[in-house]
Amino acid sequence: MGRLGTGNSGDAGSEPASDPPRHRGSGIEKVDAVVVGSGFGGSVAALRLAEAGQSVVLMERGKPYPPGSFARSPSEMGRNFWDPDRGLYGLFDAWTFRGTEGLVSSGLGGGSLIYANVLLRKDEKWFVNESPIPGGGYENWPFTRADLDPYYDAAEAMLQPVPYPYKDTAKTLAMEKSAANLGLSITRPPIAVTFSAAPDTEPLTNHALPLPGYGSIHGPATVRTTCTLSGECDIGCNAGAKNTLDHNYVSAAAFRGADVRTFHDVRGIRPLDSGTQGGGYEVRYVVHHPDRHAELLTERIIHCRRLILGAGTFGTNFLLLRNRGSLPALSDALGTRFSGNGDLLTFIMGAKTPPANGSRPGVRTLTGSRGPVITTAIRVPDSNDDDGDGRGYYVEDAGYPAFMNWLMETAQLRTTMKRTVKVAGQLLKDRLFDAGRSNVSADLAAALGDGRLSSSSVPLLGMGRDIPDGVMTLRDGRLAIAWTMATSKEYFGRVRETMEAISKDLDGDFIDNPLWWAKRVITVHPIGGAPSGRHPGEAVCDSYGEVFGYPGLFVVDGAAMPGPVGANPSLTIAAFAERTCAHIIENADKARHRGIRPEDAEGSGGPSEKVAVEREAAGAVVDVGASAPRALAPDATKGKAAPEEQPASAVSEMPQVRSRGLGRPGAPDAPDQETTSVRFTEQMHGWFSPGITDPEKGRSLGRDRSRKIMFELTIIAQDMEAFATDPNHPAKAEGYVLADYFGGRMPVERGWFNLFVQDASDDGAPARRMLYRLWLRDPGGTPFTFTGHKLIHNEAGSDLWADTTTLYATILRGHVPPDVVPPDTEQPAASGAAQAGVVGAGILYIRPLDFARQLTTFRAEGPAPAAGLVTFGKLFAGELWQVYGQGLRRVPFPFTSKQ
Repeated sequence: MGRLGTGNSGDAGSEPASDPPRHRGSGIEKVDAVVVGSGFGGSVAALRLAEAGQSVVLMERGKPYPPGSFARSPSEMGRNFWDPDRGLYGLFDAWTFRGTEGLVSSGLGGGSLIYANVLLRKDEKWFVNESPIPGGGYENWPFTRADLDPYYDAAEAMLQPVPYPYKDTAKTLAMEKSAANLGLSITRPPIAVTFSAAPDTEPLTNHALPLPGYGSIHGPATVRTTCTLSGECDIGCNAGAKNTLDHNYVSAAAFRGADVRTFHDVRGIRPLDSGTQGGGYEVRYVVHHPDRHAELLTERIIHCRRLILGAGTFGTNFLLLRNRGSLPALSDALGTRFSGNGDLLTFIMGAKTPPANGSRPGVRTLTGSRGPVITTAIRVPDSNDDDGDGRGYYVEDAGYPAFMNWLMETAQLRTTMKRTVKVAGQLLKDRLFDAGRSNVSADLAAALGDGRLSSSSVPLLGMGRDIPDGVMTLRDGRLAIAWTMATSKEYFGRVRETMEAISKDLDGDFIDNPLWWAKRVITVHPIGGAPSGRHPGEAVCDSYGEVFGYPGLFVVDGAAMPGPVGANPSLTIAAFAERTCAHIIENADKARHRGIRPEDAEGSGGPSEKVAVEREAAGAVVDVGASAPRALAPDATKGKAAPEEQPASAVSEMPQVRSRGLGRPGAPDAPDQETTSVRFTEQMHGWFSPGITDPEKGRSLGRDRSRKIMFELTIIAQDMEAFATDPNHPAKAEGYVLADYFGGRMPVERGWFNLFVQDASDDGAPARRMLYRLWLRDPGGTPFTFTGHKLIHNEAGSDLWADTTTLYATILRGHVPPDVVPPDTEQPAASGAAQAGVVGAGILYIRPLDFARQLTTFRAEGPAPAAGLVTFGKLFAGELWQVYGQGLRRVPFPFTSKQ
């Protein structure tokens, strides 16, 4: 049986209960499949692949929630959110984007922990093809209802949904009566809640349930009971009556041998070869711990033949976008087709019964806190149906926990205060005039009120086929979504009209979600971003969720949906994952022949680069075209094997390499005696475009597509005297590069800077270049080299400001050692580009305000700091005079060494 890697006492981020399995001869853990996330896609994949005999590791970032562990008190609820950077490891993960809000969950069982249990199949005619989308493109489903039906059956067999069985629940009866009055089609949808101790028996509340044959991931002492009708489905079911995924798929997966690990947060992914050969994947992750800040966690590595992404729409898209540099063949469709599945939340408040015999209307009891959250579903047909118009949708009743009744009543501040003052006045009057009353029960009852509002109110949930035209991107390394209600205005208007009609039929006050007036909605069913389709021109993955261009990489969650499901999407996602796993297993023999090659599986982008540097110094050729650079000896073609690579290590362990013409690149050797150092910080911003080799074209295209790039570097000349006398003026560069194409912020592992390297312009006039070379690594662990230069020359059309503040940049794949030709050569080397694969190019600029800040960052340390700053200033100004001044005056630079 598998294990639950929660550590001691289930504390966040505790060490695994035992050492993970490791491949013989290597320190890196290797398995057949890593599954990221434990929601409706990931949990299915973990079970089915484990059943097929594969070694499976399921990584869930959140913690396990056995029955009785969900937060209820205010102090618990205050920390019941997910934000590890702020020490929060709770259930709810709230997002805000342009045009929409999102609420998802974090925990073992994924979204099933907080969903409202409904398991509806996607309507057959809502699997649309070539459905136009305003602004261009179309919604196209590459599989049909018939394709999914067998897998719907499989998912239902595990999740055991049943219609709501109770016949006396007020909100249920009210919804059914209203639908009949309005001529709407209503059903009691299948919901994944256990109401009876055994199938086909009468429902009982709070009745103990036996554990299934595969046991419980939470341990043999786990106690689950039948539904208590408490309306707490959306905040975690403490009774365990919800058939959440941890109680079925995940428990069964562990029973079949899957290694289930909680608090394991995946940060980076990359192919172990170019990706096209199916050589497996490297996964980088951290293990959360409440006593360690998220930024200080040690990054760990695991290798797998197949990588299954089921981290939810937000999580999976964030991973793919963040690791795009390691996955350069990803379709341009990445981030497209986002939809909130048409989610809309409104409220019926203060419903009333018709007046009888001339009396005032009575209170219509709805009691939203009684029963599970959803008990009914009204279906409004689509134009693709025989009797529909527009885009179809569902309207469902929504329950809530009992404590919400108190919040609603106390929220009526004016009414509450009026009652309280009246009762207090009566008690004071009795005391002053000695009324002789000692029983005040009626007074306290009057102060509390009759609870009319809470007992006669219920939320309504809408969902359906909105327009899937949202776009997910990264913005400064963070997930961003551009979505607007405008294109789906007609759809939302129709949903709202139906909801308002129901409210009117129940004689209640119809209340919009306050976000509606800001033209925003909140979704609990985010869909799309990595849509499935027929080819990479329209989709990220194929009809089985396998990512185009990356064999063995699968998306099995809501991100793979090419448009809104319409109905509650959970069952469709589970069925999609079931179908994907059946496809994987059917092709298992073929997949085994595409297993991880030893020479690829060993690579993790660490000391292999050390070998590459050493061999470069010895005259070897450095192969930087692959995702992890390998050093090829001059006689590599004779079949010599490369040494075994180990996990990535600090670049500081790499030797100092002397490269021709550069003197001492990067961090100069530590001086034997105390010296004066000078440092300053430079910030530059610009645009970059992948697949381009010309910086000018890269800047233009990058600007059109908003592909920004910036860096902040601290340049350190450790020995000012040596820096000034060396003709290449070498210094060390520290800092970071920020580019969303590469997943956001990439710290500089090692950096070289040359202030002025002699050059010659086309007309033979003096010229200089400022050179930058930065070794970077994206979140997936793929190494890159940022190379750039500023060209200082006095030619027509050039000027000092533009030359010194414009950086022409090229990004190379791999860590490419410095390679600058001797200064007496006519043209400098192209920064190793002849040997390195160019990823892209662009131009960065210093903005005037940033330049002003830069001047304030100059610092000098050592025995003569003032002299060090003067030396730097004289060198800088003197070199500029040599370039620009000679064209104006044929006189020496006015500052001499004596002065």
